[in-house]
This record gives sequence, C-alpha cells and structure tokens, in this order.
Amino acid sequence: MKFILIPFLIFAGLLTAQDGRLEPKLENIAWIAGTWHGEAFGGQTEEIWSEPNGGSMMATFKLINDGKVTFYEIEIIRELENTLILQLKHFGPNLKGWETKDETVDFPLIEITKNKVVFEGMSFEKISNTEMNVYVDMKENDKVETVKFNYRKKIELTKHINHLIMVKKAKAKPIIDGIADDAIWSSKIWLPIDQLWLGDAYTAEDFKGRYKLAWSHEALYLLAKIKDDKLVDNHEDPLKAWWDDDCLEIFIDEDNSGGKHQYNHNAFAYHVALDGNVVDISTEKKGKFYNSHIESKRVTKGNTSIWEVKISLFDDSYSDDGENTPIKLQPGKVVGFALAYCDNDTSEHRENFIGSVFVPGENKNRGWIDANIFGTLRLEN
Repeated sequence: MKFILIPFLIFAGLLTAQDGRLEPKLENIAWIAGTWHGEAFGGQTEEIWSEPNGGSMMATFKLINDGKVTFYEIEIIRELENTLILQLKHFGPNLKGWETKDETVDFPLIEITKNKVVFEGMSFEKISNTEMNVYVDMKENDKVETVKFNYRKKIELTKHINHLIMVKKAKAKPIIDGIADDAIWSSKIWLPIDQLWLGDAYTAEDFKGRYKLAWSHEALYLLAKIKDDKLVDNHEDPLKAWWDDDCLEIFIDEDNSGGKHQYNHNAFAYHVALDGNVVDISTEKKGKFYNSHIESKRVTKGNTSIWEVKISLFDDSYSDDGENTPIKLQPGKVVGFALAYCDNDTSEHRENFIGSVFVPGENKNRGWIDANIFGTLRLEN
C-alpha cells in the first residue's frame, strides 16, 4: 500500500471576510512556518516549513519507523490563479522517487476559514498556535476512511531564560480559600517580591511580599503573602485606573516567547483587585475583565494578606470575542512569569510598584508592555 503523507498545515487568517472565509493567500497561512512533530503510520514524523517567499512555501518531511527512515517528501504550497494548491512528491529512504519525473500529488483548495482549511481529501483544524488536528481521507479497496492525526509545533524560544524557577507539580489540587493549608504549600521555601520597579524606596513596615508556586495539568497555582500596612481601593469603577489601587499583578507569557503585549494577547498582565476582579488591557485598548482566567481568594488578618490564586493559561491565539480553551500543562513546559504588587497608601496614584524579578535599566516599569522582562518557570513532576 502506498501512503500519501499528511501535510502539516494550519491556516489561520489574518483577516476574515463577512462569510468567515479567508482569502487564498500565503500571508494568511504564514505561521505554519517552523518545525512540527507527531505520530503517523506507526512512527514519528518531522516536517519543516519555510516562510512564504517567491509565491510559495516549501517543506521537507520524513517518517521514521523503528529508528529508520521509511520515506521522505518535498512539499510546496503555492499561489495559483487566485487560489492555493498543495503539491508533493514522495521519495524512498534511498531518495528514489515514487512518482514519475513530471508527476505530483496535488490537493486543490476548497476553502479556508478561521480555524480550518479544507483541501480535496484533507482538512486541517487549528487547536492552538502549537497544536492541530489533521483529517485525511484514506482510500483502499474502494473504501474511504477519514483518519484523525494530532500534531505539535516546536517553538524556538527567542526570549532569554531569565530568573529560572523550577515549579513542582501538585499531588492534589488546592482549595482556593485563602487559608493555604493544602499539602502543596507545605514547602518552607518562599520566593521574594523585593524589586522596586516604580516609586520611592519603601520600608519593611510599609511592604513585604513573598510567594510560592505549584501546578497541575489544569492550571498554575500561586500563594502570595503580602504585608501592607494600608489597603486602598479608591476607585468605585473597577475599570478605572485599576493599577492605582492596591492589587496583586500577575504576568503570564504562556510560551515564554517574550515580546510586546500591550494591546494583544502575546502575554497577559492580570491585575487582581482587592475585591477579586481581574483586569487587563484588551485588544480594543481599554480595560476588560478577565475573571474567568483567575480564581482567587484573599484573607487579611491585621496587616497581612494571604492571596491564593488559580491561573488558567491561554496561548497567544486567544480572542477577546471568541471561545477560548485553557491549555493543558505538561512537565517540561516553560512559562514566562513575574509577580508584582501595586501599593498605594494615601495618594491619588500608587506610590510603589514592587516586582519579583530584576529589570535592568532605568525604566523598570515595563512588564505591562514587554514580556521580555518576565522570569521563566519550568514545570516539573
């Protein structure tokens, strides 16, 4: 039996038409460039796509069974008469072609939508920027069967690994109640919040902060212990100047890729207010509630508050207007992370902003724009 290898395609358009379809242009599929790995035909697959250039994208592919190459492919996607076509040729492990010299296996395009691209005989479903499902019609003895394959994209980190923290997996998920008597918090090791990012120097009587972290497949967990002599919530409207009230600020970059995130969701800067509301800047350049991302409980006794927090992680395909599913966490995953506290005692504006990671240079208040300053978490069992 001669197999036709599944091309690893995910088409995520930059702009959608009113009917939900995307234009058949390479610019709408450029993010498939990179290295993909998966399992198919009883072995391991590797496929490497180039960036669009010269009206086409090109890929090399190989299938490995029992440690040996079974076959190779060369694939291209090219623009042709106001559409796209995928073409490929197969080669054996000795690089002898399966097809004749002028023969190619062609897959004409039917349509591209936001999360799916359909060719004749194959469709590709986007799960996230690093995961996809491919559905292939396999024909044998006049019988057609649709087979589903799942693939992962390898992301090369462009951000320097800064302030590396190894985070242990929780044996049991905590109850988010602010009491912090769950087994995952039994470690005596606390991490400090002690880097002045904004404002004048503070005293230990004014502020002292520390935290712990854990994770499960479902979420990242945070325990913060904040000593603050005055808790201030000046703004009745939680979407007005939320950063000037006392709040815990949690910075999350799901894939630790770094980069700008002020008006996009390459990363998040969650402000967790004293009343539990969670606010960040949306893609519409205004404050928006992200309460479904963060579950928290604060218990304050005297001048000390215990914040217990469950954080769901979303990749940078997150849409403010669409349906989004939190990613599942796995051992070995790296996450960009920083923690900070906005401290206001008596002023109209916050007086101090204290973070968990060292930020070089004079302008240290950059986390709300630049994920490159975040530290790095590595999840382990």
